[in-house]
Amino acid sequence: MSDLRATVRLQFHKDFTLDDAVPLVDYFAGLGISHIYASPLLTARPGSMHGYDVVDPTRVNPELGGEAALKRLVAALRSKGMGLILDIVSNHMAVGGDANPWWLDVLEWGVSSPHAKFFDIHWQSHDPLLRGQLLVPFLRSDYGEVLAAGEIELHFDAEHGLLYASHYDHRFPLNPPTYGDVLQRSEHPGLQALGKRFAALQDNREGQQQAKALFGELAELGSQAGEAIEHAFASLRPTEDNGFQALHELLERQHYRLASWRTAADDINWRRFFDINELGGLKVERHEVFEATHAKIFELIENGLVDGLRIDHVDGLANPRAYCRKLRRRVERLLAQRPAELRGARFPIYVEKILGEGEHLPRDWGVDGTTGYEFMNQVSLLQHAPEGEAALAQLWSETSGRDADFMEEVRQARHLVLTTSLAGDLEALAQGLLLIARDDIATRDLTLGAIRRAVLELIVHFPVYRTYVSAAGRSVSDQAVFDQALEGARTRLAEGDWPLLEHLNSWLGAQALSELQPSPQRKLRAKMIERFQQLTSPAAAKAVEDTACYRSAVLLSRNDVGFDPQQFSAPIDAFHDGSVERARHFPANLLTTATHDHKRGEDTRARLAVLSERADWFAARCQHWRELAAPLREEQDDGMAPSPGDELMLLQILLACWPLDLQADDANGLQAFAERLIAWQEKAVREAKLRSTWSNPNGTYESACRAYLERLLGSDECRELREQIRTAAMQLAPAGALNSLAQSLLRMSVPGVPDLYQGCEFWDFSLVDPDNRRPVDFAARQQALQAKESISQALVHWHDGHVKQALIAATLTARQQQATVFATGDYQPLTVHGQHADKLLAFLRSDGDSHALVVVPCRAADLLGDSPLPLIPHDQWGDTRIALPPVLAGKTLHSVFCPADPLTNDGHLAVSDVLREVPVNLLIAPSQPQESHP
Repeated sequence: MSDLRATVRLQFHKDFTLDDAVPLVDYFAGLGISHIYASPLLTARPGSMHGYDVVDPTRVNPELGGEAALKRLVAALRSKGMGLILDIVSNHMAVGGDANPWWLDVLEWGVSSPHAKFFDIHWQSHDPLLRGQLLVPFLRSDYGEVLAAGEIELHFDAEHGLLYASHYDHRFPLNPPTYGDVLQRSEHPGLQALGKRFAALQDNREGQQQAKALFGELAELGSQAGEAIEHAFASLRPTEDNGFQALHELLERQHYRLASWRTAADDINWRRFFDINELGGLKVERHEVFEATHAKIFELIENGLVDGLRIDHVDGLANPRAYCRKLRRRVERLLAQRPAELRGARFPIYVEKILGEGEHLPRDWGVDGTTGYEFMNQVSLLQHAPEGEAALAQLWSETSGRDADFMEEVRQARHLVLTTSLAGDLEALAQGLLLIARDDIATRDLTLGAIRRAVLELIVHFPVYRTYVSAAGRSVSDQAVFDQALEGARTRLAEGDWPLLEHLNSWLGAQALSELQPSPQRKLRAKMIERFQQLTSPAAAKAVEDTACYRSAVLLSRNDVGFDPQQFSAPIDAFHDGSVERARHFPANLLTTATHDHKRGEDTRARLAVLSERADWFAARCQHWRELAAPLREEQDDGMAPSPGDELMLLQILLACWPLDLQADDANGLQAFAERLIAWQEKAVREAKLRSTWSNPNGTYESACRAYLERLLGSDECRELREQIRTAAMQLAPAGALNSLAQSLLRMSVPGVPDLYQGCEFWDFSLVDPDNRRPVDFAARQQALQAKESISQALVHWHDGHVKQALIAATLTARQQQATVFATGDYQPLTVHGQHADKLLAFLRSDGDSHALVVVPCRAADLLGDSPLPLIPHDQWGDTRIALPPVLAGKTLHSVFCPADPLTNDGHLAVSDVLREVPVNLLIAPSQPQESHP
């Protein structure tokens, strides 16, 4: 198997199975890919389109073809010397529904279930009505209403001898000792007798063993007396005399309390993935849970079917460092058991981790790096011109009426999510901290209200996703993060609450747990630290990614997963610094510019970034377009629809992803485009939570927004406006494509391992999911690769995206031929002189006497001018030149993209020569062969 060189991310689901990928292996090999990077493959909820909702981690998903199909895919990969990296979900499982046997077992047996400790359930809730019960917030409306409507029904599973309740797709097993409440209502003597035996069961492990035999008897008897069981069910229906009360009493005796989905925000007593009721948090820090959830993964590794791992949402875990180190140790022990031909190969482990400004991945986790969001951000910052920020911020503020300060939007959004969808999690933390306070004479007068206020403000002002407190306390860097949060909280709290902040600082990690004697108090502190750290992460994600990024739109290309939209741009030196840092500490870090989670495709963002260079041009056009669009808006009681802010966002999106060959009078094409935008628009307005929400959709507002968009793209009255927007988009398109090609080359040449998202070898003008998960036309991509066009040839018809694919294929071939240069070679920024030195980035990768020189324009739209091609006319560069280090003196440099035109140098390279035929360039100075001596 080849060393890890480049990955392609594939999203598997029922409509794109493992077998569907087998015929594509030759294509990926020809493109230069070394590893497929697969979405989660373990059994997910039926029909899952992403795989992150695992219901059975012990099997490869049969909807994807099962383990047999996985073996067929791996065999095809091995035939080309390729490998497989697998995305795994350690933080959570899908719950609710009827497909997760572990969850159903917890509902059935409660705290005595062998799986009760698998999920992060707070069995001793601060709510006395939930002590020992699990809140199950899956009802469509209030419990009483649903019960009275007869929407909670009883069923008999005749095959297994089980009784359960249901509500639509949700299954709620009855606790076996309560079977007697049902069976003794039957007129069948055998069922009545069996009901008494069920009623006598103890609700413990011994009772569970006894129940297994009774289930068999009930299954056998039920096959003969099914009508009698149905008769018993009938007496428990709300329409029958006393049926409503009897069914209610039966349900109250269960280990769960059925409730409306709306109750979860305030009353939830188990950890979810963010605020999603259908995803329950796992306690993977427990050894038995770790082993049970990873057993199949370890088996696949040992059998040589998996060659690397990607850990989803590592910050959701109680202790990411301990988990990653344990996983590394466990995997290393398996490597010696793998097939002989695979032994000795490095087994990479990556974590999905969003790094804040100035934050670095800890180097003691035993992982190879992150999934690459921070690189995506670095490229984006490089391609945004700082001079456009002020004009775009003013345009946004004056148009939307909202503050252009993104952090103010974040603080408001954090406050919102912590007092709504995550209020229950905040309350559980505050209640636990109250117990800590009450245990100390010095703090026993602290009130729950004060603690709740202070914790809320701490999290609102938290600058990163989370800290990583150990028994020894906080690290220096984590204490700096906490100090920043404390300072922010002081600006919002009354001075009388400030002393409380110091107590919280101590309880939540400033005082090392190792300083405390083993006691219930120490155990409680450890639990509260864990809860705090597992709350700051979803609070950040929900506030930043899922709220503020849809409320603020100074420029939407700066609003994406892993980005810090408060930072608009960064100098070229900052990009160099990031590359040097990565080469030093995580040389095998993944590098991505498109993912299954991105909000805008990599080429959508690249085109939109051009507006930072043409801010005044954009502002003038926006004003004119909004005047033309006035008849499309609808005045409603709570304001115009769409709102000015939502309208400005839409105009940005139209410019960013208008298809290159879509004409303003193409009815069918415009309709297809509108359908994509309508789906984006609905998600955008609901995520913003200003005029509509997912939990309470504002149909009137959403209908008006949809009508605006449909008329804009479909009606004759808007032909002029539509043509102006299309023309503007096409004026931006060449510069956007130039950004895209630069972005692609950087991803494949800086330190790290390039990751290609499925289909993005052609232009990627996608929007947020599900738009970015649409089927990929691989046949067209295979045909284009077989044509073997050069970049110069493909540049002539660049609209079809073939030029991007040609660039990727050529660069990945060079990576394969110069493997050590790109895998472990030094990274040296090169100095650029001359008229446009600020519009060029150049660097050298070196390993011994082998070198690769990379040259890309940046923020150079003005040099491109009105060129219809994404190629800056060579004479525009004037005297701009690259200073070469002494190691390249006198060496001939060969362009990977123009091999027929080698370049010599005199210590400098003229950019007009380097970028004469191609938009970006990769030059190789291979080592000289050594003379042999007799």
